[in-house]
Amino acid sequence: MAVLKVHGSAISTATQRVIATILEKGLEYELVLVNLREGEHKREPFISLNPFGQVPAFEDGDLKLFESRAITQYIAHDYASSGTPLISFEKMPVMVNWMEVEAHHFDPVSSALAWELVFKPMFGMTTDAAAVEENEAKLGKVLDVYEKRLSQSKYLAGDEFTLADLHHLPNLQCLMGTPVKKFFESRPRVSAWSEDILARPSWAKVLDLQKNH
Repeated sequence: MAVLKVHGSAISTATQRVIATILEKGLEYELVLVNLREGEHKREPFISLNPFGQVPAFEDGDLKLFESRAITQYIAHDYASSGTPLISFEKMPVMVNWMEVEAHHFDPVSSALAWELVFKPMFGMTTDAAAVEENEAKLGKVLDVYEKRLSQSKYLAGDEFTLADLHHLPNLQCLMGTPVKKFFESRPRVSAWSEDILARPSWAKVLDLQKNH
């Protein structure tokens, strides 16, 4: 079996999402570093792997994919018999539903907050307080929905950890190091769920990788 190749950066949340999935599956992979500061993701050879110039890109033999959530779904389905079962065939409609919630409701506001509170300071830019306030309000509404859902099951798609939960990890990690953490801690079920998924051994390995790059 060919070693999976992930073209990206350890500081990229989308790259982290893919690597976490691979680690949950116990698969071998190679991280092909793409220097974002130098703009390597906007030119060849990377642009041939992802014409939109965004990390990550992924190779499994002759197969080439981009878009992190598409990659994670491929890995979860094609390597279903390896490692953690990240898809629930019995609860597929519910799982897909909450994966869509993450992509269309959680990700936009959490990404905006991570940009303002984590990445802007990292790049020496000024945080926009109004944007933070606006997105905090939006995040609160999303987490209220999560709190209700998590009163019905341990994880978003049921009582087992799936991609619906895993997809949250990168942005969740970013926000836990900011004042936005209080929005998670003030909701008991969301708080317990956050602590649970952030404590997964696969995620600890992703964080170690980030420290070493």
